[in-house]
Amino acid sequence: MSLDALVGELQVPEPADMHALGVRMGRMLRPGDLVVLTGPLGAGKTTLTRGIGEGLGVRGPIQSPTFVLARTHPSLVGGAPLVHVDAYRLGSAAELDDLDIDVENSVVVVEWGRGMVDGIHEHWWDVELDREWHGRGVDTACGTYSRATEELDADSPRIVRIRREPS
Repeated sequence: MSLDALVGELQVPEPADMHALGVRMGRMLRPGDLVVLTGPLGAGKTTLTRGIGEGLGVRGPIQSPTFVLARTHPSLVGGAPLVHVDAYRLGSAAELDDLDIDVENSVVVVEWGRGMVDGIHEHWWDVELDREWHGRGVDTACGTYSRATEELDADSPRIVRIRREPS
């Protein structure tokens, strides 16, 4: 079974459910699968990736690779490794390609990778995460926000949209 079974929009009530969705996705992903995660700070990108890692049976801990750009987590069960990439600080698809990631033999998850992966792989899963802010506005990684940091970690429903690209 592939992520085709999850294509569409899902409501994820709390962080534990985001992790569980990741576990389910990890069990469906195969070597050569590329997943691009997009969403504001606190939307659950790393939580989802932790779940994917658990579903794949890889060595952890899985943390955001913001400063190392990419981290490889080998399989503990004889499967594909997970390559977790944070493309936020990358300026172009060429810089992502320069990381020389073995996409064909790994499951690759790229946070902040929208618009950067079409040169490195023919198809990928685009996963967009959004928080429900109950009318308080949306936070972005580039802008300022008026909410306290604790609120970014607070339980709040998420919307997850999964689609295959190019569509």
